[in-house]
Amino acid sequence: MRSIITIGDLVRLCASLGAEQTGAFGQGERELLDEHPGRLAEDVIDGVAQAIKDGLDPLGDAYTRLLSPLERRPLGQTYTPTSIVRSMVSWAADQGSPQRIVDPGAGSGRYLLAATRAFPDATLVGAEIDPLSTLMLRANIASSGLSERATIVLGDYRSLVLPEIDGKTLFIGNPPYVRHHQIAPEWKTWLTTTAKQRGLKASGLAGMHVHFFLATAEHGRPGDYGAFITSAEWLDVNYGSLVRELLLDGLGGESLHVLDPKASPFADATTTGAITCFKLGEKPESITVRRVEAVAELGRLDSGHAVSRQRLGEANRWSVLTRVTPKLPDGYIELGELCRVHRGSVTGANKVWVHRAGDIDLPESVLFASVTKARELFGAGERLVAADDLRRVIDLPSDLDVFGTVERKQVNRFLRAAKKLGVHEGYVAANRKAWWSVGLRIAAPVLATYMARRPPAFVRNDAGARHINIAHGLYPRVNLDTTTLDNLATYLRSAVTLGQGRTYAGGLTKFEPKEMERLPIPSLESLREGDFIGSGATTAME
Repeated sequence: MRSIITIGDLVRLCASLGAEQTGAFGQGERELLDEHPGRLAEDVIDGVAQAIKDGLDPLGDAYTRLLSPLERRPLGQTYTPTSIVRSMVSWAADQGSPQRIVDPGAGSGRYLLAATRAFPDATLVGAEIDPLSTLMLRANIASSGLSERATIVLGDYRSLVLPEIDGKTLFIGNPPYVRHHQIAPEWKTWLTTTAKQRGLKASGLAGMHVHFFLATAEHGRPGDYGAFITSAEWLDVNYGSLVRELLLDGLGGESLHVLDPKASPFADATTTGAITCFKLGEKPESITVRRVEAVAELGRLDSGHAVSRQRLGEANRWSVLTRVTPKLPDGYIELGELCRVHRGSVTGANKVWVHRAGDIDLPESVLFASVTKARELFGAGERLVAADDLRRVIDLPSDLDVFGTVERKQVNRFLRAAKKLGVHEGYVAANRKAWWSVGLRIAAPVLATYMARRPPAFVRNDAGARHINIAHGLYPRVNLDTTTLDNLATYLRSAVTLGQGRTYAGGLTKFEPKEMERLPIPSLESLREGDFIGSGATTAME
């Protein structure tokens, strides 16, 4: 495969392997073929064809060498290692034999080819939006002698039309990991509308994997089953509630296997992965869950401990249910017993609501010095002592009648300009009580970063700065004096590690508010006295 050094080479190789034998090309595929005509050397073609017959994926391997993870990220393309594919197919085989196998984001076809070896009589359906990946998929199918059994679609899985069949359908694959920022508005509308038709709520902030779970519930029929590997974020975040509800009602969650990022399940992404096995049409009394430290421990996805439907339904975070919470050492409590942790407000359009001091003509009473970038906390050290260099966030009250004549004119002028930019129609603003009111929280005495490739910064907020959604604020549940707050921040800075957060694709580690509240800290008495300092503060964190 060293001769495959350009995208053009890969396109020509797919054509040479017989990609045209597997259905009609889509427009994007045809354009690639027209742009890169010709054939490669016969010995290269023969060698690749043989590797495919041997169960390898030389085309997918070449693709991941030619395109960096950064280049593949917009389409959420992360190729699944063979060992994980094997475990998921083994689980499927334990459930019976499907008549049809569907991969919602088929890529080069790793899941379809592995599944067809387990189910030699099943028909295959692969959906893929990337023309080059679709060409690779067709070439792999053709080289494996499966063209007559396969339907390959260059198109979006959510709009896929699946004919009714008498037997069962297996849905299996690795749905693309795409953040909501890159999802088109019409598909966000599809998500919320489709969920509403099922009596469920959906958020426009949901990532693509949430869309694919819902699409599977729509495409499938009772008796169908499946296994997906995705980012694990839906286990805990608010916009993942749709998946959690689907698994309890309709999508039929059977088991959940969370892969620790240290297991390195993907060669080109550091992320907490989750394999979800489901049986459509069921309302499970329990779901088997477990946390896996190494890929080699996956096996046939048939182990774990059962968590009752009631407990799953009551929990707003499922990741904690995959493991037994370690007992706190004597003399320690959870941070949440002492402080509430709140993420900062979402402005919905920082370019409109966030400005440097003196750059906006509005009353000073609505301009709040705020932490708007994580680096401001990382750079502050132990204490944020001055607000002069911080940007100002505009936070107007819901009732604009509180302003006098001159100030109201300033505000009206600002709102007219904001409307011209369509800010009032944005998802965040449109869902506020008053679209113009950001709703900043009061200043928190301790501010914390929550997403980075390093442990969070915990900073005493001497400047009384507000914060937006790039930081968390720690708000004491009881009155705490300055010394106790200083000691709390000192302890957290010294003791919290990256391993206590949740790692996403790209290597970023995130601490959701509830996760941060579960961090162990010394008791209130110890914090007041400071008797933990210098005595091995990391003990409770290990």
